[in-house]
Amino acid sequence: MSRLGFIKIASEKLKLIRIECGYTQDKMAEILGISKKTLVQIEKNRSTLGWAGAVTLCTIFRNSEVLEMTFGGDPQDIILSLAFTDYESNEKTMGGKVWWINIKVTDQFRIQQNIISKHYRILDGQDRRICSSFDYEYIKIRVQELSEDCGV
Repeated sequence: MSRLGFIKIASEKLKLIRIECGYTQDKMAEILGISKKTLVQIEKNRSTLGWAGAVTLCTIFRNSEVLEMTFGGDPQDIILSLAFTDYESNEKTMGGKVWWINIKVTDQFRIQQNIISKHYRILDGQDRRICSSFDYEYIKIRVQELSEDCGV
């Protein structure tokens, strides 16, 4: 997925999210910091949210069922993977029980891939996300580095 793909998908889901939350076009435009005219153009697929607008939508409405089903869980991980080539963190996850498949499992780490967005992440033994990326080669190298740091 690219930033443009992310923007396109978020823009296409804007109306569904607005309806899911029960907001009028005026209220949704106010929440997102855009004009009602712009919101209408986006809902009619004549315009897009842009990167900042898509990130805003997905951040404010991160618990939306529409977004969860669209991106395979919380879109924040996708946003960070698109914003940074080699995003590193130490956040506790649920371990990938719903939206993730294990690609490679070692004694210390797991490489998982999101079944919808197709991005990758590395989890440690306590299900903490070490890093995430759309670049599988980067992930493989990073697991190797982490394993060497642990003396494995």
